[in-house]
Amino acid sequence: MGNPTLTENSSQKLIELLEEFKSATSLTKPEKANRLMGQIDILCDSVDGLGVIYNLIEEISEGGIFNETPWADPSKLVAGLVHWTLKSGHPNSTIELLSELRLMAIAKGDYKTPSITAAEADSFIQEVLVGNLEFVFNDPVEETRLTMSEHELSKVHNLFKFLSNHIHLDDVKDTLAEELTLICEQRPVVTEKQRKIIALVKEKIELDPNKEGDQKLLSFQRSIYRPAHRTINVDVADYRAVLEKLNNTELYLESQEMGESMLRYGLVSAYHAVLLKYLIEKEYFRTVPICLGLSPVGESRWQEHTSYLSKLILSTVHVANSQCIYGLAKMLENGIIARQAVRSGLSNLGEIKLNSEVEERILKSSNDPRHEVTARQYLIGALFRILGQPLGVGQGNNPTCQSARGISMWSQHAPAKLINMVQTAAVTNDITFRFEGQEIKASTTGKGLVQNLDYNLDAVSVTLVPMLDRIYNEMMLRGSGRAEDPHKWVNPALYGQWIQIGFASAYDYLSNAIVDFDGFVRVFYAMCHPDYNGNHRLIYPNPVGIFITSSKGDMLGFHAVSLLRVDKDPSGEYRAYFLNPNNEGRQDWGQGVKPSVYGNGEKHGESSLPIHHFAARTYAFHFNDLEAELLVDNVPAKEVEKVRTLAKDSWGKSYTWLETKKKW
Repeated sequence: MGNPTLTENSSQKLIELLEEFKSATSLTKPEKANRLMGQIDILCDSVDGLGVIYNLIEEISEGGIFNETPWADPSKLVAGLVHWTLKSGHPNSTIELLSELRLMAIAKGDYKTPSITAAEADSFIQEVLVGNLEFVFNDPVEETRLTMSEHELSKVHNLFKFLSNHIHLDDVKDTLAEELTLICEQRPVVTEKQRKIIALVKEKIELDPNKEGDQKLLSFQRSIYRPAHRTINVDVADYRAVLEKLNNTELYLESQEMGESMLRYGLVSAYHAVLLKYLIEKEYFRTVPICLGLSPVGESRWQEHTSYLSKLILSTVHVANSQCIYGLAKMLENGIIARQAVRSGLSNLGEIKLNSEVEERILKSSNDPRHEVTARQYLIGALFRILGQPLGVGQGNNPTCQSARGISMWSQHAPAKLINMVQTAAVTNDITFRFEGQEIKASTTGKGLVQNLDYNLDAVSVTLVPMLDRIYNEMMLRGSGRAEDPHKWVNPALYGQWIQIGFASAYDYLSNAIVDFDGFVRVFYAMCHPDYNGNHRLIYPNPVGIFITSSKGDMLGFHAVSLLRVDKDPSGEYRAYFLNPNNEGRQDWGQGVKPSVYGNGEKHGESSLPIHHFAARTYAFHFNDLEAELLVDNVPAKEVEKVRTLAKDSWGKSYTWLETKKKW
């Protein structure tokens, strides 16, 4: 016999502690319960460990672990509370986890209790799954990342992995369709989350094409698995042979379907790569714009640069990185590809030798275990996506909103600079920035905010973010100790010359208080609200610092976003449209402040809030200090009061408020 595994040892320990708990006196019971719960917490570190707990769940439950707790009667539990309890940490998260395992055992018929039926338990678990998709797909939202430890995140993710392996998801179809819509409407650069949901639906849920509710999920499935007529029941490996038998008209119709499928949700099928490369190799150049779903503007750019783009596509696009086709189409639409510097930069990237560490990071992020595509191909493909979808850049599960915001800004307003930065970083695994006349080199600075990089990022981000994070951190250190927010100096140095010199911060470093908040709001409205600034529009994204608050409005932390524009929504209300690097569709910041990602005039990739809601969560922004002084008196007191009330009753509770007037 070999040595017992760690899980086997932990399992034996659990059985021993369970026996001690069951036989304990009323005096020693609490201490024995604590030890038992501690061992359960340890076992939750793996799915196998959860299996051990599940096999003992009836014995644990009957032993009295739930007695005299809110979990005592499973029929009185509320699925909507599970999310928050799981986020509250041990021991509450551990007993909540036990409760879910107990309900699953009841649902599966492995444990019978008079208080709740198997069907009721099954319904409860399904509701819990739908309410916790961030844990099901291991994609925690900003608030979760701020409040949960790595161990707790791992523990809870393991629970949902275990649950979804054992429970049918038939009754959660509508919610899954809504979740897919929320994600796809943002057109994120990284599409793994929605692909996982679509794959899960395909694997776990039987859909009826005659039911209206199922049709939306089938539509998402088709976008990946059969995006055009002749992909039905044809393997990707055999698709080219099918194409070779088609005449011009049939190829045109196939291309038309393929292009329309891609535009519907921003998802690209592997079949699309086969078709696009076939059209170029066989010189069906007039059909390529149809395959790419281009407008007349995009088509004219394709015609102007056909030779260059054909070579670029053939050397970059592959079935394993087909998602980059959508980014390329959007580059043609937004005109970035028309810039000579951009074309030269992309060509240069095709000739470089990647640093081995950068190459390793890119391949680690690719979800391509066989490495059918080179790291360079992934990198250039990721640039297609970022240059074509600058508002789709995300931070993943990393505290790097500043870096994601920078990549998005450069892709919109300095694309050649971004490409050059990517090339330098890819070759040397290093970059340099200037800060107040001094050079900052990433490789010689201390650590940044990221200790363990989450690789659920695009290839450009995994190349740049580790370095940008260190550069940003070093700038913040050098800018601190000046009695003002270091972002005043860091943002222009990091992002570029288009950041305005004026800087407003609601927080005063000297007094550790909120000072002249009314004046702060007046400057904000004078800067960006068309009714009070002469109907002027924002020209460049404005780096804004916001307070993250819970669904109860409580202060959680700080976050970096970019204010993109202020416009009227379809109902005539002014809204702030902004880039949120955490790509979240389900957010609740309390007080009815709920950012939306579609349905209120948002362009793909934007989040939005009514302007007073956005202002009520803002603590810092840049502005033109020469113009603001002339406009602040235009802002009515009732608008300021509306913002002040929301702010003071939420994150404002964490600060002292002073009325001292500041010169903005």
